[in-house]
Amino acid sequence: MSTDHRLNRRTMLGAGLATTVATLAGCGGSNTAAGTAPTGSAPADTAGTAASADLGPSASASASASASPSASAQGQQILSAPYSGKLVETMKRYLVPTSDNPKHPGYAGAVVLVNVGGKVTTHAAVGDALRYGAGAVELPAKSRVAMRPDAIFDVASVTKVFTTILAVQQADRGKLDLSAPVAQYLPAFDGPGKSAVTVQMLLTHTSGLPVGPSIPETSKKPDVAARWDYIISTPLAAGVAPGTLFRYTSLGLLLTQKILEKLTGKPLDQQVKNEITGPLGLRDTGFKPLGWLSAADKANRLVATDARTSRGLLRGTVHDDICNVLGGVAGSAGIFTTAADLSVIGQMLLGGGQHNGKRLISDAAVRDMLSNKNAGLPATDVDRPNRTATHGIGLELNQPWFMGRLATPAAFGHTGFTGCELVVEPRRRLVLVLLTNRAHPNWSWANPDPTRVAIANIIADATS
Repeated sequence: MSTDHRLNRRTMLGAGLATTVATLAGCGGSNTAAGTAPTGSAPADTAGTAASADLGPSASASASASASPSASAQGQQILSAPYSGKLVETMKRYLVPTSDNPKHPGYAGAVVLVNVGGKVTTHAAVGDALRYGAGAVELPAKSRVAMRPDAIFDVASVTKVFTTILAVQQADRGKLDLSAPVAQYLPAFDGPGKSAVTVQMLLTHTSGLPVGPSIPETSKKPDVAARWDYIISTPLAAGVAPGTLFRYTSLGLLLTQKILEKLTGKPLDQQVKNEITGPLGLRDTGFKPLGWLSAADKANRLVATDARTSRGLLRGTVHDDICNVLGGVAGSAGIFTTAADLSVIGQMLLGGGQHNGKRLISDAAVRDMLSNKNAGLPATDVDRPNRTATHGIGLELNQPWFMGRLATPAAFGHTGFTGCELVVEPRRRLVLVLLTNRAHPNWSWANPDPTRVAIANIIADATS
């Protein structure tokens, strides 16, 4: 896929952003203020981090084989599968330029976690969580921060999975009708053709809305309330009737957020805490981590993203520009999490809506989420022309462009613009989390999909 194709979506939405946003957002990445975690921060395990972060296949896999999932979550490597070493070597390959991306590394660092049948078989980190300073200047070795298995990433659009879970919960409780018009919940969502848009269309990307709100126009609005008014007023794309075309769009999940906040009377971040991360015990997951991470975790575990825009180095401040001008909380982006926490979301869905005795959504609702709602529809995606319309409620289904050979009719997951992904393959009882900081220091340097496919293929070939 060409760089030009990969630039189109962000370029279209963000033309003129640098000058507009400079007055609206401060420099991200402060790592000095202490805070309290939403559900209690797990203690950081900093011993031996630099050495373990680049652990290769020849290192002591036998010691890692007996490590528990809880040990994994606290920063220890697990390399207990026959394919673990190959995964690490493949991840290392993208730390430097490759033949298909000769000018830049694929990312500064990465974390992979593989859970098969409820057991973590691989949890490994390579490279750096922080490698570049503001202006995309490479830092000296002593100033870099090594990647850890428990590193905390901005997972961008993977946030959509959390928002979807909240929506399905409300549907389970009889408070939200997914088949109802959006305007029934948001009367301001009006305009030509918009009365035909249902809540489910928002979650299946078939609403007819454009790929996202204009970043410069949203940013110009005087406050967050006015920005939301502008987003809700976004017209449908010209010539597209609701329910006739798959076009991936952040607007659907932004509107879902406003519906959920109206139904519950609570902001989205509070809903995520009360309904998902709290019940599941996900201590390292939430919006705006600079407000709840300890000083040590900010320094040692936060993964950097951009380093070359008017906002400065972003580390702990959301990368997504719309989420940023909305205050750091959005239904489409803004969640920060670890591989271990995100894998629990995959296990919960794999378990029919429950995990470790905690039920979040009904088994019937999960089955409905994982059924293709877009059968027979065309798809349009200038970034990924091979993408199909196959999509459940809030979840991608059977998409080889990021699932590789793990793609099956039952496989599901989601990706994030910053270089993150969740893939679940039910037949293997397998959950894969791959988190990279490919947007550090510049998201246009590399296409994240080749890494995703390479990692998925190794696991698919070894577990078939």
